Amino acid sequence: MRISDVIKVIEDFAPLSVQEDWDNCGLQVGDPDAQVKGILVGFDCTPELVDEAVETGANLIVTHHPLIFRGVKKIMPTDPVGLAIMKAIAGGVAVYSAHTSADKVPGGVNTAFAGKLGLQDPKVLEADADGNGFGMVGNLKEPMTAQEFVEFVKKTFSLKCVRCSKPITGKISRVAVCGGSGSSLIGAAQASGAQAYLCGDVSYHYFITMDGFMILDIGHFEGEVEIVNILFSLLKKNFPTFAVRMCRSLGSRNPVYYL
Repeated sequence: MRISDVIKVIEDFAPLSVQEDWDNCGLQVGDPDAQVKGILVGFDCTPELVDEAVETGANLIVTHHPLIFRGVKKIMPTDPVGLAIMKAIAGGVAVYSAHTSADKVPGGVNTAFAGKLGLQDPKVLEADADGNGFGMVGNLKEPMTAQEFVEFVKKTFSLKCVRCSKPITGKISRVAVCGGSGSSLIGAAQASGAQAYLCGDVSYHYFITMDGFMILDIGHFEGEVEIVNILFSLLKKNFPTFAVRMCRSLGSRNPVYYL
């Protein structure tokens, strides 16, 4: 089996044509015609993840975030990206990412996000002509007060705390979500009739909201990490007799610490 065979399975699920123009999904390092010995699935391609791939005999890493995202001008061991690239090449490890391609398709990041909250009748928040797009919106099984909803979110995503805007006074029945950075969809979330919007990477001024609408920033990693399980399950299903592994201690891979 070649790396290109694995790529076909991933891209049947999350086509490169769906990714945003600014993104860099696809094969980052390696030869698509090389034979696959093993696959390791993770969230970010860090030097530690490459070490784990080499240790376990995997010569293909599949991640959500691209290893090479912005322009790389130098490849040096003093930079985490440069070190990961050096280790991957030295270890004969190919690296593939499914980023916004996996964010936007049905069954991807945002479908999983809505599913964890148990949203009913979920719809894409900002869909293109083919039904792909960022975010989801749906209804809670039972309306909740703002405090009840915050506690529900903390429990669902195993959070110590949640950054949020002023809690609304009425009940929350309709919720919008977007995995990762979601500030650009705040207007769409409001227009969808949601009383609460969950995403990550929200800056200060966005927390000044209109009455009846609140924002909850649960973190970038927390809203997207379920994609690792999705990609792992996809590859395991299609290559059931092959060595497909999920990275060790996925929960500790979040680069943001809450102390």
